[in-house]
Amino acid sequence: MKKYDYLIVGAGPYGAVMACELKKAGKLCLVIDRREHIAGNVFTEDIEGIQVHKYGAHIFHTAIKEVWDYVNQFAEFNHYINAPLAVYQDELYNLPFNMNTFSRLWNIKTPKEAKAIIARQIEESGITEPQNLEEQAIFLGGRDIYEKLIKGYTEKQWGRKCTELPAFIIKRLPFRFVYDNNYFSDPYQGIPMDGYTAMIEKMLAGVAVRTNTDYFDLIKEQPDIAANIIYTGMIDEFFDYKLGHLAYRSVTFKNEVLDMDNYQGNAVINYTEENIPYTRIIEHKHFVFGKQEKTVISKEYPSEWEVGMEPYYPVNDEKNSARFKAYQELAKEVPHVIFGGRLGNYRYYDMDKVIEAALDKFSEIKKSF
Repeated sequence: MKKYDYLIVGAGPYGAVMACELKKAGKLCLVIDRREHIAGNVFTEDIEGIQVHKYGAHIFHTAIKEVWDYVNQFAEFNHYINAPLAVYQDELYNLPFNMNTFSRLWNIKTPKEAKAIIARQIEESGITEPQNLEEQAIFLGGRDIYEKLIKGYTEKQWGRKCTELPAFIIKRLPFRFVYDNNYFSDPYQGIPMDGYTAMIEKMLAGVAVRTNTDYFDLIKEQPDIAANIIYTGMIDEFFDYKLGHLAYRSVTFKNEVLDMDNYQGNAVINYTEENIPYTRIIEHKHFVFGKQEKTVISKEYPSEWEVGMEPYYPVNDEKNSARFKAYQELAKEVPHVIFGGRLGNYRYYDMDKVIEAALDKFSEIKKSF
């Protein structure tokens, strides 16, 4: 007889939601994580009384009321609104691209003026059907915005020229012809007051959890430990990379504790010049309106992913998408394994979409109980 109904590999949001719901349904679960902590990439740790986002800024936002109501069972959220800034040389711009950005860029006041400038630059480009990210960016916002606020940042982030990147990547960027610095248009936004780790802890309450535990070592020692597996690690690693490696971008975070109460006056500031090696600086206290005497900042340095590094952003180009589909075919040969989350599904997920996907998958498997 198997010891657990479900072995859940990965203690991030997807695994935590599945564990929480399965426990409520009476299933015996074991959650493991190869890291020394729970919460996956949303892990926050206390440094100088500040909840530091160890693996990059995570801002919860959603238009899905059911998801918002779900996470509010486990945390009290503040009213933080993401309003990042961008630095280009000695100039400071508001993000997302809105009338504050356009006014600073072109010394104008009205949406009509901004639209006219953008339309003229698009027409001058001659682009009608964008074939790559550079063309898509110019087609959306003109050459000025592309050159100052998109090109350098994007090429640092992806480690590739914009002409070599697919057009769809840039479609995530919002353009707004109003004086509104709110990056997300979702009605529900905020940051857990006690940090994401505390939220995940509440989700995992009453569930067996083992950190510093590698799935492959465990399954080798105890192959019958569970009847079913929920796997949120890299799908190509699960199959021992037999079809080749999927590509990712990785990030190195360099934290600094500064003996001052306020370093940059904003939680997120992007650095869009190509010759500055980091893409942005995060000042964590501003996520929860902190008043501590010191502050903690993190500089983010993107890099190409290699085995042994943390994978962050899937490179969803044609080659890797085809390879992932081939791995999905392999997954059909192990029906007792559910692949989920960012790495298991090889896609970039906002947090609300991760939670929605986990709840949907639970509803699906619950029918078989």
